[in-house]
Amino acid sequence: MQEQKIEALILDAGTSMNYFTGISWWPSERTMVAIIPAQGNVKFICPGFEEERLKELIKIEAEVVAWQEDESPYKLITSTLKDSGINAGAIGIEEQLRYFIFDGMRKEATHLNFVSGDPITIPCRIIKSSAEIALMQKATDITIAAMTIGINQLKEGMSPSEFSAIVTDAHVKLGAEPDFVLINFGKASAFPHGSNQPQKLAKGDIVLMDCGCKVQGYCSDISRTIVFGDEPTKRQQEIWDLEQKAQAAGFAAAKIGVACEEVDAAARKVLTEAGFGPDYKLPGLPHRTGHGIGMDGHEWGNAVRGNKQRLQPGMCFSIEPNISIVGEFGVRHEDCVYMTAEGPKWFSQPSVSIDQPFAPLNA
Repeated sequence: MQEQKIEALILDAGTSMNYFTGISWWPSERTMVAIIPAQGNVKFICPGFEEERLKELIKIEAEVVAWQEDESPYKLITSTLKDSGINAGAIGIEEQLRYFIFDGMRKEATHLNFVSGDPITIPCRIIKSSAEIALMQKATDITIAAMTIGINQLKEGMSPSEFSAIVTDAHVKLGAEPDFVLINFGKASAFPHGSNQPQKLAKGDIVLMDCGCKVQGYCSDISRTIVFGDEPTKRQQEIWDLEQKAQAAGFAAAKIGVACEEVDAAARKVLTEAGFGPDYKLPGLPHRTGHGIGMDGHEWGNAVRGNKQRLQPGMCFSIEPNISIVGEFGVRHEDCVYMTAEGPKWFSQPSVSIDQPFAPLNA
């Protein structure tokens, strides 16, 4: 913050507040923000009736400044900044801070220059420590186990919601916080985020699963594609194999110092050379090849054309060059990686084959 000449960083309830202060807070209409000054301790601006509850949650040295229901929290934010010796200069605003809070602050503190807090929050959050990576690995291991339980209970006539309930329950029993379970059968698998059309599982259907959970706030995200109850058709096997080749190309391109966009370009080149696309045209890959991941399922560090950011140790992202063939089916292999000084490492090993979605644990 001192290097960026930002006097203070203001965080609304959300992921960055949790990341920087350890406080998870519901973002209600009552303003509760954390103020992190470039020098000095964190201060929380909190509704008066929530003061004692907040103090119970605080794990760091911090001060709580409370406002009552008939008072302006924005005046209190301004006076608290002044009490911290901040009467001028740039105040960083984290990207998830809601507009009504920003608007109230800027009207009250016209002498301050409100700027994006991205130069502070993104470089901190995009590079994961070994402890953060360990939590993401645990989340991944749990999701693999939960998905395996779900796959073993697939049956003819099953609906997506039945599968979702099984995997969600497994996540809970395995000690994680369920995040999402997305599953689509047959033609619906061509839509990357699913279809609202009624679905019942039939033999020979492509089954596309996308699941994740959280462990102590850190995410997993895995997609798998199999064929249910029958041998794959030649077409299903060819597209499955092509997807595997595209994912491997994305992984091979992920080298320290290489731009994030090169991961997308490498995976997409495989598909284009096979006659799909080009670009986002269907049939083919209609979205970026990967997204950053951490405390949020989608973070910075996307593998997408135009992202010139260089890969660094500690960055984590998915590699998932989905193939969508509307009217037929879709195939997606999604596994996340973390960058090391030696290159990328998988959180989950890619699918072994169309009938073996997960590699042995000791692989």
